[in-house]
Amino acid sequence: MMHNLTHTVTFGDCDPAGIVFYPNSFRWMDACFHDMLARAGGHAGLCKEIGSVGIGLADASAQFRSPMMDRDALSIRLLGIEWGARALTARYETCVGERLCFTGTEVRCIFKKTDKGISADTTDALRALLEERLNG
Repeated sequence: MMHNLTHTVTFGDCDPAGIVFYPNSFRWMDACFHDMLARAGGHAGLCKEIGSVGIGLADASAQFRSPMMDRDALSIRLLGIEWGARALTARYETCVGERLCFTGTEVRCIFKKTDKGISADTTDALRALLEERLNG
């Protein structure tokens, strides 16, 4: 399950030194994930189909390799998803041309309401929908 998203860095994405403010890297990984979900029915639609309250973030990390600057054309790539029983791990890389700027991961869970509150559910239903709609 690969997906690409592009973004042109603007001055508002940068810190006073003109370098991309690092939290934007996490925002762009999230945007890439949700753009991929949009091709399969969108976050809200998929959650409704599988009886979930959300596909939520449980952990995120990034490794910064090279600075991104104002007007850089970014290619944010979702390289693939590793499916676990109760979580999925999405792996990303972001480049300007061939220059690697950062890599990152997101661990996401499918949350459902239970008698005891909200807890992580199995990933099986989401995996099946995405594989059918995106690879099908």
